Amino acid sequence: MLSKNIEVALNKQIRIEAESSQTYLSMACWAEVNGLEGISNFMYAQSDEERQHMLKLIKYVNERGGHAKISELSAPKTEFDNFKNMFELLYKHELFVSESINELVRITFEEKDYSTHNFLQWYVSEQIEEESQAKTILDKINLIGDDKGGLYLFDRDIQSIAAANSASNVKN
Repeated sequence: MLSKNIEVALNKQIRIEAESSQTYLSMACWAEVNGLEGISNFMYAQSDEERQHMLKLIKYVNERGGHAKISELSAPKTEFDNFKNMFELLYKHELFVSESINELVRITFEEKDYSTHNFLQWYVSEQIEEESQAKTILDKINLIGDDKGGLYLFDRDIQSIAAANSASNVKN
């Protein structure tokens, strides 16, 4: 059985994961209307992944005697100066999500809820991957600079990352 404190904290994380999904969906739309098909497909896949993270939390809360609550979401940003700015925001967002997961882990230690602590280890590992991927993408964008040919190749390459991530998610 979840303590009320942990249930509230997990419901907060459910909202964060839902808002993450919406953020990536908004980024996908922006990229799509700006002719960045690879980036758009990558962001659509990221949005789906964040929704799966949310659903995993919802199921956990409900199965452990809590009540997962679906709340209203803050509207995501819909316009970006450029794709580099968008990926910088993505990286900052992933750092924010990591902080939130780490806070959840701290609460589980304080309350000696080792089942939830164990459950959250998947999210800790996932966030390490998410941060690393976002940082690697930003590094590539910085290498490209203002080279339009580089942008074309990057847009094509990131589509293969989206496809690999989708294939990996099917296995999990």
